[in-house]
Amino acid sequence: MALTVLAAMQFMLIMDITVVNVALPDIQADLDFSHESLPWVVNAYVLVAGGFLLLGGRLADMFGRRRVFMAGVLVFGLASAACGAATASGMLVASRFVQGLGEALAGPAALGLIPVLFPDRKERMKALGIWGGLSAVAGAVGSVVGGMVTDLVSWRWIFFINIPIAVIALIMVPRVMSENRMVRDGRRLDSVGAVSATGGLVAVVYGLLQAADHPWGSGRVLLPLLGGVALLVFMVVWESRTPDPMIPLRFFANRTRVTTNIVSVAFFAAFFTYMFLFTLYVQQVHDYSPMKTGLAYIPLTITAFLGAGVSTVLMPRVGVKAVMTIASFGGAIALFIAAAGFSPDASFVSGFMPGLILFGFCNGMAYPALINGALHEVTGQDSGLASGVQTAMQQVGAALGLATLVPFAFRYVDDHVADGTLPQVAQTDGYALAFRIGAGILIVGAVLVLALLEKVSGEMRDPIAEAAEAASGEAATEPSPSGAPT
Repeated sequence: MALTVLAAMQFMLIMDITVVNVALPDIQADLDFSHESLPWVVNAYVLVAGGFLLLGGRLADMFGRRRVFMAGVLVFGLASAACGAATASGMLVASRFVQGLGEALAGPAALGLIPVLFPDRKERMKALGIWGGLSAVAGAVGSVVGGMVTDLVSWRWIFFINIPIAVIALIMVPRVMSENRMVRDGRRLDSVGAVSATGGLVAVVYGLLQAADHPWGSGRVLLPLLGGVALLVFMVVWESRTPDPMIPLRFFANRTRVTTNIVSVAFFAAFFTYMFLFTLYVQQVHDYSPMKTGLAYIPLTITAFLGAGVSTVLMPRVGVKAVMTIASFGGAIALFIAAAGFSPDASFVSGFMPGLILFGFCNGMAYPALINGALHEVTGQDSGLASGVQTAMQQVGAALGLATLVPFAFRYVDDHVADGTLPQVAQTDGYALAFRIGAGILIVGAVLVLALLEKVSGEMRDPIAEAAEAASGEAATEPSPSGAPT
């Protein structure tokens, strides 16, 4: 029962990253979002979730995983209600920021509870398999669910459906699991590192988004960009001097891990840009309904699962470096094909589906290889940190893609419409250009992999399982408020 509650909540947390994509045109129309501010519906969530993920895990370890999980669920549920009830664009974006904070608190805390619930190693592996499988499914089906809910009811219900899950979790968690925390070891919370990292990233992304409508030399672009860079530099200096850093800088001494995280940023920048612009394109140019748009993502979802399976089989045979290189070059080719398939009179089968199929397959193929690269020469004790850093980089990549490639496409569209080009033609050309730039980024990633990646073990590693194994060794047995053993 406890696993059911935790897995259901995790499903909602992961699904909220992708569920809004299909609803974006409806949200833009109802709340009067401008082109440059619309990406913040996604950015606000992923930036805060990624920036505070590691701090959330440390809070759970120190103050109790059940307590922090319930706090995260409460924050997430209240923010979901505010998102669904939003009457203005600013209210929705602010609520998405708070939703991201709820995810950063609840996600790591829930993972830390699994070793406590399943002390037997075999049972724990089964539970972690269910947990990881549901997380993967949630990200894949988010667009389909979002399209159905938006079309049949309203975009507001993609947020309202979170509320009953959150309420059930708040009621059930105290009944089915006891409190658990690590032994106090005198370490302090690195709240300064988390806040400065997240604040710096938000400022940089905001400045990049402003560049869609203002010159690069204007104060509205330079001030947030320079302020964000200053915060990130401060974060690095702070992390190098504080005794208990959120991310020890020694972690980045390994070139394979650094390269893998850079490639993760590239893949997720390209992936989220593709999903964002594809959604707008088929709805605005080809008049797809939200449900039809969601269903259009089914080929990508299926081939992503197939690609992950192929990657797992190939890695022990040809190596992680080869798989990551093939996936990167293949993803670039897929984006070129997707761009070539865009035209105002394109059909789904001959125009859109080839890009969807190949891009989904290459992304699925890349993910297991990226996990192994991110865990290169990392012990089980540090696997939670390595997994957290990679997850944060994925979300940062998504935000940077939406903050750079999407505004670039919008500016292209606006400029060409102003010159007399038909809007449908301008959108087709502008979005296709963004795809080609994304393809170029993936090619650069492939070159970095070829040049810098060391030999990585091809045996598939599971960061969730390794982090849970380490957490089970650190967990202390102490009385819960009810007197039950923890």
